[in-house]
Amino acid sequence: MVKRRVVVDGPSNLGLRPPGVGVVPGCYKLAGALRDEGFVRRVGAEEGGVVTPPRYDRGDWKPGDGVFNAAAIAGYTVKLADRLGKFFDEDKFVVLLGGECSNLLGPGLALRRRGRFGVVYLDGHSDFRTVDNSPYVGAAGGEALALVTGRGQADLTDLEKLGPYARDTDAVLLGIREDDEYAGDVETAGIPLWRAREIIDDPGAAAAGVLKYLERDELDGFWVHLDVDILDAEVMPAVDSPDPGGLDHQQLKDLLRPMLASDKCVGIDIGIFDPDLDPDGRYAAELTDTLVDALS
Repeated sequence: MVKRRVVVDGPSNLGLRPPGVGVVPGCYKLAGALRDEGFVRRVGAEEGGVVTPPRYDRGDWKPGDGVFNAAAIAGYTVKLADRLGKFFDEDKFVVLLGGECSNLLGPGLALRRRGRFGVVYLDGHSDFRTVDNSPYVGAAGGEALALVTGRGQADLTDLEKLGPYARDTDAVLLGIREDDEYAGDVETAGIPLWRAREIIDDPGAAAAGVLKYLERDELDGFWVHLDVDILDAEVMPAVDSPDPGGLDHQQLKDLLRPMLASDKCVGIDIGIFDPDLDPDGRYAAELTDTLVDALS
């Protein structure tokens, strides 16, 4: 039986570096841009409302201070988990419109409260930066896979004493470029990895590999995290760190569709798209078409 879908807005930009002095990251506008393209109606979803984040304010943060906006992210994670948990209890398929990558901690915590769930991390970058492999940490959005698997400060990784929210054995990473500096650490952790080039060659095979790995009896299900910078920079320049060597829209659809159709998949969050970098709305329209198709 197909699950009922619900769309929730999680417009947090707390985990990104400012794009300029006195400028806040525009990814908090992602949900509005996709809604303007009729996303909720087109995927036949119920309305799940908005979980409003705290104000973006790095204050006097400096390198070495840990993750900036950490207290705000922690509070928002609990708030988001509380909202999403109600929908999980109703056995609804959740679509969370971000936001940035640390939004993953919300569904991560909500699902950890309920059992053992995997995470499919789709991103052009590994987001596996920690104090063990970098001089310092700062932007949670660049550390989200590390945080959700328990690497980092306890006020983010061990909320309610439930960390890690996903075990290394229950996470997969797809879409990074060949020169990703933390890929070796991901592989050392034992997290299966599909680079962008492998996916481009055969998206269906990559999806099948993920499903073979995560559709295991000991897992209660899995969540899909999508950072749209998995797309090539020419296809999707409206992100904070666009890179060449990524997927096109058809390849992303072919990758997503089998995973989102799995009985084990409980939802997806979409993040990093920045409408401030898309003044004519072209990229919002293309992204919405891709997501609608992938969810069809």
